[in-house]
Amino acid sequence: MSSGQNVLVTGATGLLGTAISERLPGEGFRCIPLERKKGESTPTGAWWDPPAGKVVLDPALPLRSVIHLAGAGIADKLWTKERKGVLRESRVDATRTLALALAALPPKDRPESMVMASGIGIYGSRGDELLTEESSDGDGFLATLARDWEDAAEPARAAGIRVVAVRLGMVLSPSGGALKKMLTPFRLGLGGRIGNGLQNVSWIALPDAVGVFLTMIGREDVQGPVNGVAPGCLIQRAFARELGQALRRPTVLPVPALAVKLLFGEMGKELLLSGQRVEPTRLFAIRYPFRYPHLEGALPAIGVV
Repeated sequence: MSSGQNVLVTGATGLLGTAISERLPGEGFRCIPLERKKGESTPTGAWWDPPAGKVVLDPALPLRSVIHLAGAGIADKLWTKERKGVLRESRVDATRTLALALAALPPKDRPESMVMASGIGIYGSRGDELLTEESSDGDGFLATLARDWEDAAEPARAAGIRVVAVRLGMVLSPSGGALKKMLTPFRLGLGGRIGNGLQNVSWIALPDAVGVFLTMIGREDVQGPVNGVAPGCLIQRAFARELGQALRRPTVLPVPALAVKLLFGEMGKELLLSGQRVEPTRLFAIRYPFRYPHLEGALPAIGVV
């Protein structure tokens, strides 16, 4: 395998990063995780220290592509002022640091592409409006965060690196993310609609999310935003019903909107009570072969039983 097939991966230990890292060798690539420097010890491979603005890429060069997934968990903690700062630093500031480092490389070592994660939260809460990559940005914390996150890659774009921002919906896996958190209450028969249950849930099964990122490495005709969602968007009450059916459990216990707001504040309003009806228009255009386009088939296939 030539070194020109090196793919640098940030966030390689997360749910999506782990799955992508496991798939890359089978696709003919050498996966090189960009490790975080912690404390006094320095990793022996490629590493970075985003708060310090330090990136060491020599062990990874030359690069074919960069898959950039790093970022603190959106729903891991309540959105205090301090937590919002962490979310911005881990996405916006870290992306800018990485993009500047890539742009500073000699042209022969620069990656052809940078495929970065983003989120459909960039569209804000738009009710039942059908949202494509041509739709305008929305309002709210997530919309501003995602917009600034994508803009932070500009130094890489300016250096001639093709940048693709995969705007992910809810990535479904029983091993992590939002679905893992849902499984326990749903298995106990405590699942149901949230608020009025009419908010749209745009999702993608983990194997398809991995496939989208790997596909984007070689698609020289694709750049800019790509909606990383399955075609089968559902309203939340229908999503809950499908999950309950997969688990053979009732889904009759509603969670009132007021309770969500009291417990989770702004985070609950944007993540649980709002939604986006997103269409993967650019994936349709390149005829991306979704393995799991519909939730009914996706849930048992990924191990939800």
